Amino acid sequence: MPFARKSAKPRAPLDEAALFDYAVKALGRRMRTEAELRRILQGRAAAGESGETAVNAVVRKLKEMHYLNDAAFAETYARLRHENDKLGARRVRRDLEQKGIHAGLISEAVDARYAGADEEKLAREHLERRHIQKPEDEREMARIARRLVAAGFSTGTVYKILRQWDVPEEALTALDSLDEESSSGE
Repeated sequence: MPFARKSAKPRAPLDEAALFDYAVKALGRRMRTEAELRRILQGRAAAGESGETAVNAVVRKLKEMHYLNDAAFAETYARLRHENDKLGARRVRRDLEQKGIHAGLISEAVDARYAGADEEKLAREHLERRHIQKPEDEREMARIARRLVAAGFSTGTVYKILRQWDVPEEALTALDSLDEESSSGE
């Protein structure tokens, strides 16, 4: 996909009606959070208080029409990441935080989706989905462990899977730095 060229001429700011149309088209392309949509709209609105007022009016109208709903977004996002991507709860929480979802909504959605989930089974499904096989050496083992932690699985689950693959214990102790990285990232 080629990169679009920046126009030499700046775009004219959009009024409230044009912002609404722009927002509906943006939501038609993909589901967005309120924070994402606000950021997009502020880039197209007039500078200053008039632009902020127009953005707030558009967001309010979209919420009233049920086109914009962060709770539904969080639930759908958690469900799709759990069912399709086989990601862990930590990763989904982190992704939703980055998308600007309120912490309470994140907790509700992720807790509801991952309440009865077996993390080890989900991690194995993630490995299978990514076509990751038993590691041949310590370097591959470390790579797999990092990928599982990045996918949102606890280091306890990662160790359990690696132990079942008969990875040498000294290789597992070399992964202790991974445990420190994952706890600092939360």
